[in-house]
Amino acid sequence: MSLNHIRPWRNIYRRKSRQIMVGTVPVGGDAPISVQTMTNTATTDVAATVAQVQAAAEAGADIVRVSVPDEASAKALKEIVAESPVPIVADIHFHYKRGIEAAEAGASCLRINPGNIGSEDRVREVIAAARDHGCSMRIGVNAGSLEKHLLEKYGEPCPEAMVESGLEHIRILQDNDFHEFKISVKASDVFLSAAAYQGIADATDAPIHLGITEAGGLTSGTIKSAIGLGNLLWMGIGDTIRVSLSADPVEEVKVGYEILKSLGLRHRGVNIISCPSCARQGFDVIRTVEALEARLEHIKTPMSLSIIGCVVNGPGEALMTDVGFTGGGAGSGMVYLAGKASHKMSNDQMIEHIVEQVEKRAAEIEVETAEEDDRTAAE
Repeated sequence: MSLNHIRPWRNIYRRKSRQIMVGTVPVGGDAPISVQTMTNTATTDVAATVAQVQAAAEAGADIVRVSVPDEASAKALKEIVAESPVPIVADIHFHYKRGIEAAEAGASCLRINPGNIGSEDRVREVIAAARDHGCSMRIGVNAGSLEKHLLEKYGEPCPEAMVESGLEHIRILQDNDFHEFKISVKASDVFLSAAAYQGIADATDAPIHLGITEAGGLTSGTIKSAIGLGNLLWMGIGDTIRVSLSADPVEEVKVGYEILKSLGLRHRGVNIISCPSCARQGFDVIRTVEALEARLEHIKTPMSLSIIGCVVNGPGEALMTDVGFTGGGAGSGMVYLAGKASHKMSNDQMIEHIVEQVEKRAAEIEVETAEEDDRTAAE
């Protein structure tokens, strides 16, 4: 039973949006919040780009975006799409013809920027290409590239200008009877982003792509994104997310999942609950958690693991996790399975033992899930 049934204060009521498809991935409606990232290789280097897409997909990315800055990149995109295990979004700026070429190359979605894509006539041509090739679209408003007339009207990037930019482009798409679109209103400033997203969420039922653009490096960008995206998700806003980091795209995917997992919105892999450690620890908590994070990356099944250094909080945390280990004395600690104390294990053997227990429990969960699916299908 989900804790949400017995603890209503944990509930997040998601904003009702209509659903679109990005290739095979549903976005909006009651679909799970999807996790995206973007390649940072030269798109013309097909092998490197495909390798990065595959690594991101293995890490859990549902959708991957690829920049299409020139004609050569558009040609390379066709090969990338053919080898990608997930839908590809073509990132289009300045050159509307790249959008047309990307649709022809098989992109599942076209991201266009109202601030630089060009005239309404050019947008119509991109819409026609998207319709002809079964692409959805993302209206990607950025505070750093707003249209000139909006900057003149408002004096500076502000939530009102960003919302107006997005709504102007929504009108163009809807006037052309195109409704397979989502929208984002990103800024590098958390406050500006949050206000713009709240405004656009109130103004349209389109699915929303969340992001804090140009968030920074791995540590600072993770914190900024967790604050900005976390607050919006908590309010029920957001149907798909991308964490923008100056880091490996795989790290963006990991952070995205951690944000969703912390709010109970998406579950994938092992959620490790661990203490910061102190003088009471019965084993080296930090080293142990680092080792387990690396050893358990291959587990995709949602499950929980508590690693607590002493008995102050260890037994209590273990009550709520699939597998747990609590430090004790004399070089050993207690292993908990399904919330109950099971057996003692020496500290020098616990990492291997915990990995075995987690793998065993993950396999059991997979069987239980399959059996439940079969019962549901039979009904």
